[in-house]
Parts: sequence; structure tokens; C-alpha cells
Amino acid sequence: MKMVFNRRREYLFLYTVKDANPNGNPLEDNHPRYDEDTQQALASDVRIKRTIRDQWLNKGENVFIDGQPKMLKTRFEELKKITGKEAGREVLKNCIDVRLFGVTFALGKEAFAWTGPVQFKWARSLNACTFEFIQGTSAFATEGSSEKEKQQRSFRNEYKVPFALMSVYAIANQYAAETTGATDEDLQSMWQSLWEGTDNLITRSKNEHKSRMAVEVVYKTGFDGKIGSLDEKVSLLNKDSKKMTLDEEKAVRSLKDVLVDVTPLAEALSQKADKIEKVTVWLDKELNLLGKEKLEELGFLKAETR
Repeated sequence: MKMVFNRRREYLFLYTVKDANPNGNPLEDNHPRYDEDTQQALASDVRIKRTIRDQWLNKGENVFIDGQPKMLKTRFEELKKITGKEAGREVLKNCIDVRLFGVTFALGKEAFAWTGPVQFKWARSLNACTFEFIQGTSAFATEGSSEKEKQQRSFRNEYKVPFALMSVYAIANQYAAETTGATDEDLQSMWQSLWEGTDNLITRSKNEHKSRMAVEVVYKTGFDGKIGSLDEKVSLLNKDSKKMTLDEEKAVRSLKDVLVDVTPLAEALSQKADKIEKVTVWLDKELNLLGKEKLEELGFLKAETR
């Protein structure tokens, strides 16, 4: 039997969005979620977890929330057949998304709530973005009484963001894992699936999502603290290492136009060096880092280009 994970972890994940919608708001005609003051694009923790779940489904993993519209009882009966279990707790502990993200379950005489060991912060773009509204015509005509009306096609509306470098932060709490049964293998699968799943978001609104950087900080056994908000320890600069204006940030269209400053991240990791067991960094070869040498100076860091 696999043991639950017993070491605190923190994560940072960067990905680019180009001519796509990072996370549409269904209550606003699928307009990209954004911060009105800073003009940064946003993506909810639910969107991030959906990316991971979709990749798990591709791999054949058991997940509780499979993205299909169905009743709780229907999904539970499906999982009972898959797992060979009967009780809610036993069935759901066989689902990797429940072990990591938690669940609220109430069906029949059984009800319980588990706090997920892994908690994601909302993703936020490192740059201010432009949100473009685009109209087009549909493939088919609408219903109509006259011949002219029958020839008219309906319009489709959509939004896109020309370019955004999104930053995601997450933390894994070893104590909550004692309830859900999450393991080290589960965490590794989650992190791998976020990278692979982002690259596999191949839909009309999500095409051109690309994984760029992933950082996993594993603390030593017994450490209960955190650095916190690793997404705020990186920033976007122009090619001359200067801070950009909002208009300059909105004009960015490629990673070739910018540097990602990881110097504050390296400094934060260095300050916690005696508490850290290891740091693993995955890098996309197109990402230009400022402060990379400071990261490489950390003796507990392992980096690889993907």
C-alpha cells in the first residue's frame, strides 16, 4: 500500500496563451476573465484543475468529476462498477482528483467533506492584455419564413487574447493528505498532467496554450511553513531588462519580445535553503530568463529543458 505524502510542497507554473481565451466567463458571453484595474488576464483554479483532470482521463485514471453533465448518483454508480467498492469514502479514495483536490459528498445516508491537500490560486497573467472581440458567420442559415430569411446566416461572437503569459501558484498540505490518502505518486502525476494537459488543450478557444516553466519546491520532513505566492516572485520585463508600461505590455505578442525575471524567486528559495530538500525546474527552450544563473547557484535545484 502506498503511503500518503508527508512533505510540504509549493508549485509555480507558467504558460502562454496566444490568440485564444484563457478562461471565459459564461455570465459575460464568454469574455475572458480579467482584472479591470490592471488589465491582467485571469484563469480560475477550477479551469486549472479541469486541464489536469482532462489529461488524467486521457491517461485512463479514475476521476470523480469527469466533465460530463450527469447526476451525482449516476456518476457514483459508474464509479462503484469501476472500483468494485460500495461505500462513498472507499469509492472516492480511488479517484485521484478527490485525493488531491478534495470533495463534498452527500448521497443517501452518507455525507462527508474532505479538504483537498492541493490548493490552487487563481492564475494571473504577468502582462496587461488586450481583449479582442471578433464576429463571424455561422456555417448554417437560421430558420425563416421567406426565402431571403432562409439564406441569412446567424452571427457568432468570440473573444481572444493576443498574448498572455499566465502564472499559477499551488501549495500541497501534507496534513490534509492524511484524510484523502494522496501520495507522492499522485503529486507527480498531477504536475506532469498540468504540463502535458496544457499542451493538449487543442480546442478552438484554447488552442495555442503552451507550457513554459514549472517549479516544484519539496520541503524537508517536519517543515510546516511556506514561501507563499511564488507567482508574485516572477515578473515580465522588456528585452533591456526594464519594466514596461501597460501599453507596452499589451503590445507583447511573443516570448521573443520579453524576459522573465526570476531573480526574486531565486532569492526567496535561497532564504529557505535550510528548509528545502529539493527544487525541480522544467523549462521550455523559448523562455528567456533573467536571473537564471542565480537559480543555478542553488545546490538543491535540478533543472531540465523540455
